Amino acid sequence: MTEAALAVPRQKSVDRSLGADAAHQFISFSIGGEEYAIDITAVREIRGWSGTTALPNQPDYVLGVMNLRGTIIPVYDLKLRFGTGATEAAKSKIVIIVAIRERTVGLLVDAVSDILTIETSEIRPVPEMDRGAVAEFLSGIVSVEGTMVVVLSLEHLFQRDEVEQLREMEDAAIQ
Repeated sequence: MTEAALAVPRQKSVDRSLGADAAHQFISFSIGGEEYAIDITAVREIRGWSGTTALPNQPDYVLGVMNLRGTIIPVYDLKLRFGTGATEAAKSKIVIIVAIRERTVGLLVDAVSDILTIETSEIRPVPEMDRGAVAEFLSGIVSVEGTMVVVLSLEHLFQRDEVEQLREMEDAAIQ
């Protein structure tokens, strides 16, 4: 993938009232050899890594901010957010630009894999285990061609207080 942005076609929001067997589309991506997916309706753009400007006093998983055509957005290292180590920020890495509530953020991942169309009934619950805070943002697991793909909840990945921090970070970067 080149550094040039790949536009993701905008789609209407999935109507959650369609029923349990409604098909939903997800963008799948890899982090540290594991496959994850997020709802495609949240994805605004997919870009190559181009660097960030670090801001002081941010959590380690916040890499900094980037200027996306005049909009300052924070970029998160999902691998660090998951507590599984840091992603080496390199030109081969990908930033997925997503909208969460009223905020736009970038998610640093290793690679984008595919667009998946999955029936709601195919998504299995996350097994009961020692579920720490990380498990809070796991929506479910689906098997795709023999590979387990973890479906993430962006709403839970960025709790309301973190979204407020994002807003403050954007404001600080603009000043």
